[in-house]
Amino acid sequence: MTQLAPLRARLENSFAPLSCDCSLNGDGTLTIRLYHQESGEVDLVVSGMSVDSVRSEESLEKLIDELRYELHNTPLHRSDPA
Repeated sequence: MTQLAPLRARLENSFAPLSCDCSLNGDGTLTIRLYHQESGEVDLVVSGMSVDSVRSEESLEKLIDELRYELHNTPLHRSDPA
């Protein structure tokens, strides 16, 4: 599953209502950006990911779990003051 359109659709489905941009970098790595479509506010950007991290259904599920963890632990979007 290295095509970006299906990857993007799967991530948007998993992280709704957030939107997702997926891009392939010149060095062959992926950048994934999860953001609010209306405001453009970015919740998470992950760069330098191996394309191998989305080649199988199992690796895609692992990626989604890791992105959820990062999204929930990003200090910028906690409602409580640090």
